[in-house]
This record gives sequence, C-alpha cells and structure tokens, in this order.
Amino acid sequence: MLPKRNIQFYPHVFHSRPMFGKISSSLMTIHGRNGGGFGGDNNGSKQSRLVSFSSSSSSDNNSSNNGYRPPEQSTSNKKSKLPPQPKIGDTVRYYDLDGGNPEGEIKVGRITLIQPQYNSNYNDNGTNNNNNSINYLCEITQLEDVGDGYYAEYPSRKRNSVKTWISLEKLSPLVASYVRSEDAYKIPLTIDGLPKPLFPTYDVKNYKGPPKPIVNENVVDKDLELYGDLKLSLLKNSFLTGLVGTLLLSLAKGPSDGIVYGIGALAGVGYLFFLSIKTDTLGSMTTMTTSNNNNYTADIAKQRFGSNVSNLRFALPFLVLAGISLQNISQQGGAEGIYSPTLFRSVTPEQFACAMLGFLTYRIPLFATQLLPLIMGDSTNEGDGSMTLPGSAGVLLNLANSSSKDDTSYISANNNDNLVTVLLVSGPAATGRTELVQRLMKEYDDNGDTRFVLPKRMDAISEPISFEQAANKQEFLDVDDTGRYGLLADGILKAPSSTTTIVVPDDTTTNSPPPTQQQQQQQVVVMDASVDLAKKLTQLGGTRLIGVWVGLDSLEKFQSRLEADIDNGFLKIPDGETRESLIRAKIKDIVKEIEYGVVSGIFEFTILNDDEDSSLAQLRDAAEYCFR
Repeated sequence: MLPKRNIQFYPHVFHSRPMFGKISSSLMTIHGRNGGGFGGDNNGSKQSRLVSFSSSSSSDNNSSNNGYRPPEQSTSNKKSKLPPQPKIGDTVRYYDLDGGNPEGEIKVGRITLIQPQYNSNYNDNGTNNNNNSINYLCEITQLEDVGDGYYAEYPSRKRNSVKTWISLEKLSPLVASYVRSEDAYKIPLTIDGLPKPLFPTYDVKNYKGPPKPIVNENVVDKDLELYGDLKLSLLKNSFLTGLVGTLLLSLAKGPSDGIVYGIGALAGVGYLFFLSIKTDTLGSMTTMTTSNNNNYTADIAKQRFGSNVSNLRFALPFLVLAGISLQNISQQGGAEGIYSPTLFRSVTPEQFACAMLGFLTYRIPLFATQLLPLIMGDSTNEGDGSMTLPGSAGVLLNLANSSSKDDTSYISANNNDNLVTVLLVSGPAATGRTELVQRLMKEYDDNGDTRFVLPKRMDAISEPISFEQAANKQEFLDVDDTGRYGLLADGILKAPSSTTTIVVPDDTTTNSPPPTQQQQQQQVVVMDASVDLAKKLTQLGGTRLIGVWVGLDSLEKFQSRLEADIDNGFLKIPDGETRESLIRAKIKDIVKEIEYGVVSGIFEFTILNDDEDSSLAQLRDAAEYCFR
C-alpha cells in the first residue's frame, strides 16, 4: 500500500508531500485535444496540467529557492509554431456572406486553385506606395456537411456550382483525414459543433505563391512549332475544303447558291482564325514579381485583347446572314428595308442552308484528320488513346476505346515493376490494430489464399551471430517486446516468395474477369506497424505503401481501453509510476501519433475500430485494394 500523502490543491498545481525521503522536483505536462483531457474538461481547446512534487522540507515560502515558479509567473521559451502555407488540396474554413447572416455562414471547402491578383496600391504593411504587390485568390470547392464532423464532396454535376473565389487572408486551415468507409473527410469540431481550424489563417506574409512547374524549354519550343504547323494546316485545309464545296455546289445548284456557300465557308475560316487568337493569348500571363511588373501588366493587356477580339467569331454567322439579306433587299429595288424588322426575313431557306453548311465546312478537315488514321487501321499504334476528336464525338470514341481494352488490367499488383506492395496497418496503441491484422491473416489462411504474407523476422536464438551483428550496426527497423525477433529491410523486401498463380475472385459488383481466369501476381506484405515503424517504412526504398490507419473517435475511448489493458495485465505499470501517470503519458503519446497520422498523407484508409466485424470488413476492402 502506498504511504498516505497530504495533498493541497491549487488552480493548476498540487504539492504532494510523502512521509519519507526526498523527491526531487519534476514537472509533467499532459495535453489533450477536443475535450480529450481528464477531469471532464470539454472546452475543445488544448489543456495543460502541471504536476509538481516537492520534498517535505520545502515550503511555499522558499519555492523560489528550489527553482519553482508558479505558472502565472513563468515565461515559456517554446517557440510558437508558424501557420502553414497554402497548397492546392488543403481543406479550409471560410465565411459565406450570401446566406443572410451579417457575420457570414461558416462553410468548409478545398482549395482547387491559387491565383495571384495584381494590386498596384498594396504592400505587405498595408500602406500605399509605388511598388506593386500581389494578393492571392483561392478557388474553393465547397464540401457538403453530412453530420458528425464529416464533409463530403458534391456530385460532379453540382461541383461547379459550389465553387467560389476567396481571398487567401480569409481562409483558415483545417486538419482533415479521409475516411473511406464514409467517403468523406473527418474534421475536428469545437464544443459548439463548428469546424475547429488549426490556425486562424495561413502564413500569408511569407507566402511566395504556388510552386512553379519545371518546364523543359526544348519541349515547349517543339510543341509551339507543332502547334503553329497544326493551326496553319487547319486554316489551309478549311479554305481548300470550302473552295471545293463552292465549286461543287455551283455546278449542282447554280452560282448563286455556290456563292452563298462560299461566303459561309469564309466565315468558318474566320471563326477558326479568331479562335486561334484566343488560344495564342490564353496562357500568356506570367508570374509577376517585383522585377517584372511591366511584363505582368503587358501580359494582362494582351490576354484581355485576345479574349475581346476572339469574341468576334460569334458574330460571323449573323454578319453572313445580314449580308445575304441586304443583297436580297437591294435586288428587290431599294435600301429602305435596311432598318426594317424584316431584315433577316428576306433570307430564303435555301440560302440559309447553304450559308450554314458553308460555315460548318471547317469541321470537315478537322474530323478527316482525326478519322483517317482510324479508317486506315493505324490509329492504335501506341495504344494510348492519343487520338482526340472534338466535342461529344471525342467522348464517344474514348469510351469505345476504353471498353475494348482488356479488363484483366484491373489487377496489377506490381506486375510491371519491381516494387513490393506493403499493406501498412498502423495506428496508436489500444486500438485493437494487432487483433484486426491477426484475424485478417487467419481468414486468408483458412481460405487457402496465399496472396498476403507477413514480413520475415530474424530470430535471436536460431541466428544469434547475425542478430548481434545487425543489432550492433543498428540495422533493425523494429524489435519485438521480447527482444527476440528483429525486423530488417530484407525481411520486408524478400518476404514475397515469388509471383503466385491465384484465381481471380468472383465479384459481380465490378467488371472483374470470370472466376476461372488465373492471374500472375506478386504477394503483398501485411505489416502490423507502430507509428514509429510506419515512419521508418516511408523511408524504405523499393516498396509501394498502401496505408491503413486504425484509430478511435475520442480520447475517452483510448483512456478506457488503456485502463482495461492495465486491469487485464496487458499493460504493466513501471516502477516509480502510478496508474494515473502511466495513462497520462500514454495519452500524450497517442495525441502525437494521431497528429502524425493526420498530416503525414500516407494513409489512404481510416478505420475507426468501434466494431471489430465492421472494422475487419473495412480492412479486407483495403487489402483487396492492393490488387486494383
């Protein structure tokens, strides 16, 4: 039995005076998030508890002599973390002022585009000067709130309607983890049920814009040359096709219809020309810096000019009809009908048909250029579907090509490379992760499925010399709690014996091959890994990781499972520690591990292990994903 102690409670500190010996001062801090601390606190903010143990000879009056300072008098030397810089794909909180609420409606979305906004009267300290600067606008695609802190993407047809542009300064980064079973992102909430941002805003001051793509100038020059040749070829072919059509129609229907057709064909060539102007100036805007503001302004003006001029192409068909109408009115004996509302009514149906057919003549060489290789039988030389038709015809052709491909390609499993696929199952302690992996492997073994194997560990008893040498060289990635079995990199890379022939499972819900078809594929290594081991595996070359994160949805559940492990003897209390101090230390480690799991980006699946059968089914789906 522990000796009785006299305990005095203060707002954040309690002093414990044992009846014997002296215990040197120590300080421990426990952090909890989202109401995960002890004592029933549930204020949604990070909490700290400081526990100070002093000797029986110390007193409150001489606390300054033994180095103790009350928390309210102490100053923290810990540097505050800087907010992150924005990236495309980040999940953010923002306010929508269109909902009628003067303070704005809180919404959650993802950054899909970051674009600089030129401003000549703004600089970093908010004053006006002659130096130009950049603001950044972000295109945000809103996520749908589906409840319980889950936010899902809208269907593709509605996604464009929920996009908006928000200034970077008005965005707050959020921590979001994708939960595949819910097909949504899990976002921490405050006690009021609102999204809890990681920081109030991004690091706008030090942000230099999105990273510039690596550009191969030689490839760009070659592509520009090909583009120029293609543009000239289209214009020339469209003109020649219109000329041939004019001659043929003149012979068949007479010169009047041939002339109308020719005018329409010239309008089609003009349409292509103005469209090329828009294409030429579409990507002319460069990234502005303080040294190329003039270039930036010139590029903006060039882009606007190209866009405005190219819009004239939409007026060409009306100009053709107006010209024909005026010609008809003049032939009828006067120009008084120019301002009459019957201007276009003078165009006969036959003239309208000839003009429109001539205008659409530019599409004939475009289709012929793309369809000729298909007709000649050499369109699939590379088999990559590089041939593209305009509009809906291109979509139909791509669908036809994709449906004719061999469906057996849905099973890859590293047939085309030497990478070893690793199903990395990781997460904090007390989540039941190990039990899930054991049940999964037993299920596959009972069914005679040899697609999944465990890594090979070195045994210190059967290979004592090799084990000692590897330990001295610190080559082990992991050593079990008994100290007998160690894991080397070769234990993972060489765990798959060879490619094995298996029967493809009969899955009627997918376009899978028939169950009698057999495939050659490499085995997948299943890793039951702690978070520390998962960090090491990300640095291991020659592997393709399929990450599965196993966790719980609250720190209270972690605490209760840790208490159960202590009661059942699975978790031993070290000498010099108490039950409460051990749980606090474990919770602190769990919080750090959860933060890594959220921000690492290596976990494609998230399993909240509340029900073992449901979690096993989710883990089984993740395992099958390795072969898709």
